[in-house]
Amino acid sequence: MAVSEAEIEALALGAMRAWVAGDVKVMKKLTTRDFMMLVGSTPPQLLDRPSFLAAMERGFACNRFAFREVIARKHRDAAWFVAGAELDLMLGGRAWTGAFLVSALFRKSAWSSKLLLADLSLARQDPDKDLAAAVGKLQLWK
Repeated sequence: MAVSEAEIEALALGAMRAWVAGDVKVMKKLTTRDFMMLVGSTPPQLLDRPSFLAAMERGFACNRFAFREVIARKHRDAAWFVAGAELDLMLGGRAWTGAFLVSALFRKSAWSSKLLLADLSLARQDPDKDLAAAVGKLQLWK
């Protein structure tokens, strides 16, 4: 599977744009049948594909997103996307906005060689800049 980082990022952008548009039909085409979403609440919650698609119609909306630090890489027949993001979400009429970590796993479709979204995770980022600096000091390549 020859896929570039830019192509992986384009897949993530396409899925997020479908969510912003509230386009359940497009999102259904972009996700695997066993798609799962992990929402970083306390405790964390899972939404399977039917639940997420129905939630899109019942008020779980992404009004706006902006990716920041993007990491995309290929791994065998899959592609991994991780980004810091600013998200403007609505959840049952309640605003949920701010800095998030978005991760997405794309897998080859069972029916074609097309990559589809298999897993999507959203979690609020910790605003403590000292934590990021401390973890950064652990990196051996710096």
